[in-house]
Amino acid sequence: MRSGFATIVGRPNVGKSTLLNRILGAKVAIVSDKPQTTRTQVRGVLTRPDAQVVFVDTPGIHKPRTLLGERLNDAAQAALGDVDVACLVLDATAPVGPGDRFVAARLPKDALVVVNKVDAASREQILTQLARAAECEFDEYFPVSARSGEGVHELVEAVVARMPEGPLYYPDDMVTDVPEAFWVAELVREQLLAVAREELPHSIACRVTEWEWPRIRCEILVERESQKGIVIGKGGQVLKQVGIAVREQLPEGAFLELFVKVDKDWQRRPKALDRLGY
Repeated sequence: MRSGFATIVGRPNVGKSTLLNRILGAKVAIVSDKPQTTRTQVRGVLTRPDAQVVFVDTPGIHKPRTLLGERLNDAAQAALGDVDVACLVLDATAPVGPGDRFVAARLPKDALVVVNKVDAASREQILTQLARAAECEFDEYFPVSARSGEGVHELVEAVVARMPEGPLYYPDDMVTDVPEAFWVAELVREQLLAVAREELPHSIACRVTEWEWPRIRCEILVERESQKGIVIGKGGQVLKQVGIAVREQLPEGAFLELFVKVDKDWQRRPKALDRLGY
């Protein structure tokens, strides 16, 4: 039996969470086209008869502008300590830039490089990205599409091959260790990101404040009074749309209450970030 930990790292919006969900065949991390969607380490567990790999999805490493940004970077870099495999994810459709090199410089030379989104890139783009990635002098390179699944099997086999012999770290029927209440709050934030305006994503945080099944109360935090109306929507339409989409992903009978609250500049206040688990 092989077992161990593999960390998925990269700059924001390269498809790390989509890749994790594809590897597991289950949704354990929320996804959106907005940068910094992932704000904490998310562990997904792949268990096979011959192996168990705990994949750790991380926030995108970026140049921080707030205390929240600094903590996201810290969470991502902390996930690189004491893991068996590091996977650097690059975007096949975007040039390898300073952000990618910044992340690459913090990885061991036996890291695996994953060039993602090959389904959206031309053959020439893919070859160019692989050539640029090769300049980092890592061990192996994998062109994949997290969206379609292309190349993901080969990547997983390479990760499993690098795992040492070891025990099961999680029960074989467990896919993630994300607590239920945290997961519901994340689902609410995912749906808000899908409808929120460009200036809002970083200003939104969600937390479950009451859980008495089937009743769940989720609080949506914004930084300014002017943002409150945008999140609620005209006649409450945005909240209604979000609530319907989240309930479709919860067990039947769930009763979800959504409330919007202004918590001024929460991204920059240590106590607010502590309270939210960032």
